[in-house]
Formats: sequence, structure tokens, C-alpha cells
Amino acid sequence: MAAPLELYCWKGDYGLPSIDVDCLTVLAYAKFSGAPLKVHKITNPWRSPTGTLPALKTREEGSISQPSKIIIHLRKQKYNADYDLSAKEGADTLAFVSLLEEKLLPALLYRDAFECMTHLSQRLGSQKFFFGDSPSSLDAYVFAHLAPLLKIKLPNGKLQQHFNSLNNLQQFCTNILGLYFPSDVREPPARKRHVQPESGDFDNEPHKRRNQIISVLFAMGAMLGYAIFTGIVTIRREQPQLKNSSHNEEEEDED
Repeated sequence: MAAPLELYCWKGDYGLPSIDVDCLTVLAYAKFSGAPLKVHKITNPWRSPTGTLPALKTREEGSISQPSKIIIHLRKQKYNADYDLSAKEGADTLAFVSLLEEKLLPALLYRDAFECMTHLSQRLGSQKFFFGDSPSSLDAYVFAHLAPLLKIKLPNGKLQQHFNSLNNLQQFCTNILGLYFPSDVREPPARKRHVQPESGDFDNEPHKRRNQIISVLFAMGAMLGYAIFTGIVTIRREQPQLKNSSHNEEEEDED
């Protein structure tokens, strides 16, 4: 019997299986396609075989990073959530994934993010999934990008308020969490529970206090990156005043 594929991804919280968009994409696709993965949920990318997350450890191709490459490998192993899609639906998938990555993930302009979510809501309509009754890779990508808006309370609520007004997208994310990640939905937020040491091979490392501190810094960096990408925090670059031009300095402000 072949060894199971091993997926390393960011640990979850707030009722989500992972706090990272790319990891959520791969986890959802694996569930949709029935891929039997051994999942290691960690808080330190240095513990993954590639030094990044997500990372898929395979026998044939070594270790793979990036959601698109991981999904391609799973398809090669006959775990294809898009098997029944028509050529047009396949083209629609590429178009909508591009829309997500160009308009929603950077989301430095609220107008672009609003239009993206509205377009997705109109395309989903009253369907359970984007192409009918079975989930595909497009559903994995959309879920991964929108689920944090469903579960994490954001300081700047404009983007979240718009998402909450789109009832079908809200229900879409809720259904996927309940159907495919029920144990994560029931898990309380980290701030209300004691942090338990991770099981398996990761328990035997020395200097656990140092590793915990590093892990916290990585988690903070991930959440800050997500905040910048979704427009919660924006960076404004001001031109220097003429009278101070000799100093040639730029200041960055976080709103």
C-alpha cells in the first residue's frame, strides 16, 4: 500500500480549518476530490518540507508548494474535482479564479472587492455550488477567499458588511464548513482555550519556548498579510514636501 500524501498547512482557528487562504484552498479541494491526505496543521513554516505553507509531500515529485501545483498533482493521482465539468465550465473556472486573485485577494480598492463578490453572488445564484450539486476547484478557491469574512470579526467592517449582505455566498461558506469541516466549526477560538502541544513527530523538538515565540510571530505576520490583502489595513505613501526634499525620505501610514 502506497504511503499517504502528506499536507503541511497553517493551523486553523475561529472555526476555520486553516487561517491561510492558500491552505484553505488546498484543504477544500482535497475534501471535494476525496484525496486521502495525512494533514499536519502547524504554526511554523520551517517545519514543512519546503519551508512554506501549504506544502504537499509526495513520493513521485518530492515536495510541492503553491495551491495550483498541489491541485495539479492531486488530479494526476485521479483525485479530480473538475472531472465532470464541460469545456465552458473549465474556462469559467479559470476566469473566476483570475478574478479572485486580481480583485479580491489584493482588495486594496474596496470597489474592486465589492464588484468581485457581487459578481460571484450573481454567478452562484440559488445553486448549492457554482456548477450545480457537486463542488469543484472553483468552489474551493471561492470558499478559501470568503470564509475568513464569515468567521473572523474584522476591525474595518465595510468589506465584511457587503459580504454579509450577499446571503447566498454566506450560506455557501456555511454549508461547506458544515459538510466538509464539521470538527473545525465546533472548535472554540484559540483565545478561549489552552494551547496544546502539537502531536506526532513535532513534539520532540528542543527549545519549545523559542519555537512558540517564533510561531506566534509567524501567525501575526500571516494575519497582518491577510489584513493588508483584504484592505483592512492600507498603506498610504505621501510625497515629501519640497522644503524637505533634501532628506529624500518616505513615510508609510497604516489606516
